[in-house]
Amino acid sequence: MRPSRARRRIDRMAQRTVLVVLFDDVQSLDVTGPVEVFAGAERHTPGSYRLCTASVDGAPVRTSSGLTVVPDGALADAPEPHTMLVPGGQGTRRPDPRLTDWLRGHGPRAERLVSVCTGAVLLADAGLLDGRRATTHWAYCDTLARDHPAVDVDPDPIFVRDGHVATSAGVTSGIDLALALVEEDLGRQTALTVARHLVVFLRRPGNQAQFSAQLAAQTARREPLREVQQWITEHPGADLSVEALAARASLSPRHFARAFHAETGTTPGRYVDRVRLEHARRLLEDTGDGVEEISRASGYGTPEAMRRAFVRTLGTSPAEYRRRFRPAPSPART
Repeated sequence: MRPSRARRRIDRMAQRTVLVVLFDDVQSLDVTGPVEVFAGAERHTPGSYRLCTASVDGAPVRTSSGLTVVPDGALADAPEPHTMLVPGGQGTRRPDPRLTDWLRGHGPRAERLVSVCTGAVLLADAGLLDGRRATTHWAYCDTLARDHPAVDVDPDPIFVRDGHVATSAGVTSGIDLALALVEEDLGRQTALTVARHLVVFLRRPGNQAQFSAQLAAQTARREPLREVQQWITEHPGADLSVEALAARASLSPRHFARAFHAETGTTPGRYVDRVRLEHARRLLEDTGDGVEEISRASGYGTPEAMRRAFVRTLGTSPAEYRRRFRPAPSPART
């Protein structure tokens, strides 16, 4: 029996070793999220990844949530990795000096250096982010920038790629980054299969904000205002003027605007702007719809109005955004 095309392609490439660095008080999801992504890719395309976990001395580590993780061995005995993954967690606040020294000596040898959440702090402590653009969990970006002025800290994206170094924001963004790496290594179809198995989106583009409109704004306490928030999200192309939204909440426009700001921390107009921008971005990334159609569906009315919103907020036009962040189509099968 002849091997499949995918099997032949894997046979021609070296298996990628993914080394996950463990330490006490690590965030468990920073570890298990990306590990499940790479393990899923290995199941789909056997021979693609070899997963290895290691702690400083090979001893089990206790995660910040109380789980105990038993590593494969000690860092000193770990195989030379293709991808070195450094998770975050409370243990990054006072790291073991032996871990920092090991990262300083071995991090530059990895073909791909990856951090999740505050794992970026460990990379920065080891001098591995100097002169690079990086991100981390939003709550620690200011601290990272203050303690490591040589690092160009970007607090907005969910992950950042700078050469062979990739850093991601809080917890679940590690899954987004791992899926992006699998897509880069093995193609969109493998990444899509893994994402479906994990019941997550295939990919959020790296420059997507850590806060969506729904996360950045507080959820209103009163049910009528919560229902209005949900209506805005589900109907970005509708009439979302203060008057129309106030009518849905059975409030006067003035009372509605005041109550909305008091309970969500933002004005109705800013909330609508952010929802519409997110909706337009998703359509540009995930569909082949034209800019005019997307501008109407997202509530902008005209392509020019949408272009102004993109330039004002993202510093780029919708066409350029699509060119940069929409996945390339998979090659046609022969």
